[in-house]
Formats: sequence, C-alpha cells, structure tokens
Amino acid sequence: MCDHLFVVTGGPGSGKSTLIEALSRRGVASMPEAGRAIIRDQVAIGGTALPWADRALYAELMLGWELRSFHEAEAMAGPVVMDRGIPDIAGYLTLIGLDVPAHVEVAARRFRYNRTVFLAPYWEAIFAQDAERKQDKAEAEATARMMEETYKALGYEVVALPLASVEARADFVMERVGR
Repeated sequence: MCDHLFVVTGGPGSGKSTLIEALSRRGVASMPEAGRAIIRDQVAIGGTALPWADRALYAELMLGWELRSFHEAEAMAGPVVMDRGIPDIAGYLTLIGLDVPAHVEVAARRFRYNRTVFLAPYWEAIFAQDAERKQDKAEAEATARMMEETYKALGYEVVALPLASVEARADFVMERVGR
C-alpha cells in the first residue's frame, strides 16, 4: 500500500480536476486524469479507444495510464493526489455494463492507495458538459455512486468532499493528507 497516494474520484463535472489544480498550487504533487488525455489523443489520431466508440479498449488504455501514474507517484516524496485511480476503471466498466476483466480486478487489489479516498459527489451547481465530457446529469450521478461502491468494496474509506468553494475543498483535503 502506498499511504502517500490519495485518490480523488467521483462523477464527471464534480470539480475533481479543479480541486487538484488548487492543491498543486499549494505545493501538493499530483497525477493527472487518464480519461481526458486519452480522449484528446484518440480524437487527434482518429483512434477508436473512446467512451462513445470502443469502450473496452478505452478502459485498457486507462488501465495502462493509471498503472504508470501509480508507479511514478509511488516514487515521489510527500502526499500525491491522484485524479482518479485504478479502481475507477472497474467502476467504469461496471457502470457501462461490461465485465471487469480479471487483470483489472487484480490491478485494483494489488496496487493500493491510501485508505482514505476523496469522493467529489455530483453537484448540480458546477456540473457542465463539454467536448470531452458528454455524460448527462443522470450518468454523472450514477458514476459518483458507482465509484463510491467500487472503492468501498475494495476496503477504502470514502470521504465525500463538501459542496463548497474550491479553496474550502482544498483546505478539507489538506487537513486529511497531513500537510
């Protein structure tokens, strides 16, 4: 287990990346989300590993990204905030009705983060769609619930972020990561 790696998970448009940017400005190391980068790259090259095309291939690329991020962050000193983690892939596959392959399950159980996982719940006031975030309100809410269930099933303590300003959320996380 890597006690210094803290996952921020939740549904799309719940303020995860904005929070992580605020924590980075405070000197907390972070690792970026796989999904958006993969979508941008796949669109740029005409690839099909997209959540609206080949979702299983998209999940495999996310797994590779998250494994690399885990190993990179594992070598860092001090707390590192992860924009999603390996269990998110299992949650995503379950959410969209695909089987979770054994190797994804093994990865989620083998590569462990700090027991405390931060959940950014659906928050209507800040939810927005864009070119890479096509999910609607119902899917955003379902995603947050699925991520909470997935992490809890793996033995993590899921702590909901307050529906508050970015700075208040950053303060909340800073108090819990020991900085």
